[in-house]
Formats: sequence, structure tokens, C-alpha cells
Amino acid sequence: MAKDYRQMWESIGVDLEAHDKLLNVLPPTYGQVYMSQENRPEGMEYFDFVISEVHGLRIQELQEHKAAGGKVIGAFCVFVPEEIVRAAGGICVGLCSGVEIGAAKAEKVLPRNICPLIKSFMGFKLGKVCPYFESCDMVVGETTCDGKKKAFEILNDYVPVHMMETPQMKREKDKQLWRSEVQDFLVKVEEFTGSKVTDTSLRQSIKDINGKRRALLRLSELRKNIPTPISGKDCLLIEQIAMYDDVPRFTAQLNALCDELEVRVKEGKGFAEPAAPRIIVTGTPMALPNWKIPHIIETSGAVIVAEELCTGLRYFENLVPEEAENTGQMVEDIASRYLNINCACFTPNEGRMEKLVNLAKEYKADGIIHCSLAFCDPYLVEANRVENILKENDIPMLKIETDYGQEDSGQIKTRVEAFLEMIDKK
Repeated sequence: MAKDYRQMWESIGVDLEAHDKLLNVLPPTYGQVYMSQENRPEGMEYFDFVISEVHGLRIQELQEHKAAGGKVIGAFCVFVPEEIVRAAGGICVGLCSGVEIGAAKAEKVLPRNICPLIKSFMGFKLGKVCPYFESCDMVVGETTCDGKKKAFEILNDYVPVHMMETPQMKREKDKQLWRSEVQDFLVKVEEFTGSKVTDTSLRQSIKDINGKRRALLRLSELRKNIPTPISGKDCLLIEQIAMYDDVPRFTAQLNALCDELEVRVKEGKGFAEPAAPRIIVTGTPMALPNWKIPHIIETSGAVIVAEELCTGLRYFENLVPEEAENTGQMVEDIASRYLNINCACFTPNEGRMEKLVNLAKEYKADGIIHCSLAFCDPYLVEANRVENILKENDIPMLKIETDYGQEDSGQIKTRVEAFLEMIDKK
């Protein structure tokens, strides 16, 4: 970062020594994974800039928002309705972490054998490593996973936590429960921000967030082309940035990139050769800066054409209807949209199985790689059903279980290369 933000970080409570260790990891990793790519679209310069200022300019914007009386609300899951936060004048930022920094502190209050994502976000807070966490006035937890649910109880000792009860089924009574949770969330956000959510503000917020989703959907559609005009790694990066960047700015920059990609498609320019194996990645979220598996896949000669992940299609694939005339109806529409997410917390979760089969056809995928974080029971267990459904539809699948460390990279690369070779021989 060109500007020195150390005084700002210190003023919000960041442990500078621990934060320095994180910043010492990020630039080399980013350079190796992203800047080494050839034939990248020019429009990726904005997203490279965002990462170069990941703890700088955006954190400064959050502090300016707070100084003006605004609130920053952190979220750990795609079930948190960001439309409501925005309608109350708040800024919603994603907080789940994808790196091992702070794990030692997290293990003082958590079991050692727990999901790396949970350990990471707890370590970030306990170690005061993340400026986003330290900028949050409140965070929103949910019950999509038992580990997170219990970790939020501990987290509440360090920062105000509002819990949302996420149903585990999708029956009518579950839908009613979820609608009441979304309504309660709206009331909580109004109380916390001191700002009333009006018909006008919520309608505009829905349009703004839908605009972001439409831009992401546009990018997703462009990836269906052969050759695909952009790498999967770049798309994952964009999807990760979508969770904390300024909404109108992000939407405008992504649409500009898509304009460029449409030209590349017309000219037949692609990230990889047309014959490169086309892969869909599914499983647990890949939170920033977790790029290990996509990097291995695309440096092994394949191209990722879609992510059936929370840091992927689950985040943006459904829109909220924009026709509602009052806040009550808009809240119902928001609740319905979010309950359509195919999280592994649901039982049964037939929607995810159907989605993966359809995605393979739509994106002309040659195979699917199911990547689960260690100890992520919902996705690890559900991988069995995913594998059976894909086998019935003659779709090759590779199961990978990993963490945030790099020790297994060689082994994973060997398995990915063998999988790609098997696909090539079909």
C-alpha cells in the first residue's frame, strides 16, 4: 500500500505486530496466484487495486462512515439480508476469514479440531488482526452450522452479536419462522442504527443489491462461452470482493469488465485453450484469501467455469422481486429469496443436487471438484449424496478435504492432475 495507514489501524484497536504478519503473507501470495496469470482482462486492474488497498482505502471509508454517524455491521454468512442493513443507512461487510493467522489465540477458546474458517474468524477477532472486524459495531451470526453457532456465544463477549435462527428445513412452518427472523432483524438494525427503514429506502436498497447481483450474473453467463474469457481465479476474487466493497462502485466496475469480456468473446479470446477441461468447484466457502484449490486447478491445465459456493453462485443467483409496494411485502420477498439458498445445513437438500446437475449442463463442464474444509460436517457428509447424484448423471467428481495450510498442496495437485487426465480419456 502506498499510503501509511498504521495510525488508522492503531486507532481502531488493531494489533500492529500481528497485522504486519498478515500483510507479509498477502502480497507474495497474491502475486504468485494472480499476477502470474497471462492474458488477463484489463478490467481486472480495479480488483487488483482493491486487494492492494484491502486494509487501507476501504477501511478508511468505513471509518469516515462511522465518523458521520453511520454503523458498520459484519456478516459471516450469505443468509444475512444486506438489503436491510443498507436500507437503514448501514454498511454490511463480509467477515469470514481464509487464512491461518490468529489460530493460536482461537485455540485458547475453541477445540483444536474445528473448521478452519471458524478458527480463523475467531483468531482474527481475538488477535485483533482484521481491521474489518475492528470496524464493526455489531456482527450477525446464524445457525447454519453448530460450530459457528457455539463460537458466536464466545464472540459475543468481544463484540455485540445478533443471532438469526436459520431453519434446517423448508416446510411452510420453517418459512414462517424465517420470515419472523428477517422481520426481527429489521427491527434490530433500526434500533442499532437509529434509522428507520422506510418503503423508499428498502425499495432502493433492494434495487442496489439486485444491481450487484445482476452484474455478477452477467459475469457468470459470460463464463459459459468456449473458450471462457476469464479465469476462475479472477472470478472467485471478484465474488469475494463483492462482499465488502462499496456497492455502486463495485457494480459499475464489474459491468465495465463484462463489457470488455463481451468483446473478448466476440473475438474468440479466452483465458485458456478451448480444449481445456472445464471444471465446476463446489463445497464450503472459499473466503478471502483462500485461493489454494482454484490455483492448483488452473495451473494444472483446467479452467474453472463456475463456483457452486457461498463465495459464488449461492451469493448472487437469486434476485429479490422489486414490485412490492410496502415494507411488509418487501420483507417477505427478501425472506423468500434468502431461503432459496442451497446451503448444506438444509435437510433434505435436493435443490443443491439438482442445481449441480443443471450447472454441469449449462456450463458444459467436464467434471466437478467438491472441496470441503476439514471438520465441515455438513458439506463433508453431503458430499456422499452429491457424488451419487453426479454418478447417476455421468458427471465425474473429485472429492477434496483440506484446510488453509499449504502442506497438502503437492498431494492435491497430483490428485487434480490425475482427475483431469481421467476426464480427458473419457
